[in-house]
Amino acid sequence: MSIGELILPALALMLIMEGVLPFLAPTAWRDAFTRMTQLRDGQIRFMGLFSMLGGLLLLLVTQ
Repeated sequence: MSIGELILPALALMLIMEGVLPFLAPTAWRDAFTRMTQLRDGQIRFMGLFSMLGGLLLLLVTQ
């Protein structure tokens, strides 16, 4: 399987996961999004780094 054959399904799964909370609980999603806009840049970067490392770890564990 080529890298191109992996990217599209991975993107599709990411979009599905991103859409679950707004679909199931739009008020909670809006509140969480509002709170995130009040965070400092460093806090947002830390959350992004933590998310990327968690995804990388999950990939490594499932291989």
